[in-house]
Amino acid sequence: MAERSVLVTGGAGGLGGAVVAAFAEAGWRVVVPERQARPDSDPAAADGLVRLVADLSDPAGAARAVEAAAGEPAAPLRAVVNMVGGYASGGLVHETPVEDFERMLTVNLRPTYLVTQAALPHLVAAGGGAVVCVSARAALAPFPGAAGYVTAKAAVLAFANAVAVEYRSRSVRCNTVLPSVIDTPANRAAQPDADHSRWVAPDEIAPVIRFLASAESAPTSGATVPVYGRA
Repeated sequence: MAERSVLVTGGAGGLGGAVVAAFAEAGWRVVVPERQARPDSDPAAADGLVRLVADLSDPAGAARAVEAAAGEPAAPLRAVVNMVGGYASGGLVHETPVEDFERMLTVNLRPTYLVTQAALPHLVAAGGGAVVCVSARAALAPFPGAAGYVTAKAAVLAFANAVAVEYRSRSVRCNTVLPSVIDTPANRAAQPDADHSRWVAPDEIAPVIRFLASAESAPTSGATVPVYGRA
């Protein structure tokens, strides 16, 4: 029987599967909200894994996901992993419509804010816990043609640092990992000619996220952790 719960957003994505598996293998109760149910998934709990349908860009959907994660008294919510996001390339800033720019903020920042906002009271009530946010290397090393994405990922990093400062005295930590290009099937399809050996694999990132969510990293908050592989 799991004694602690983790809410993993973006758990159905290319990195998400590895992160969900890492927490499940460590004995966590893992709650995974998804925008829509997958045909092969059972929303009921199985082997400590709970899936539910929730739109995390909507305050009510984010609150519903958090309530599910915090709803098992025997396994209080101890960690939140924010991985919902997306990437879209475009032109230079003067060529990019503001709607496209704002879409990147909506996709990458809004769910992280709403889920964290809803989860913090539960983490405090449980005696503390951890929030892990996934930003990107681009937040520190921008590249052309992606101003919206770069800005959104930098905002995720800034938000995580704000949470770390505000909740340190309440025993809630917040750290951020910054991947380079993640070696997923979607990224390989988008960049078939790239040197994939230099990319970072999901199975390499997942243990870092699990560590930052665990008691073993208790002294660490406000950290920005690069997970670049050989990129």
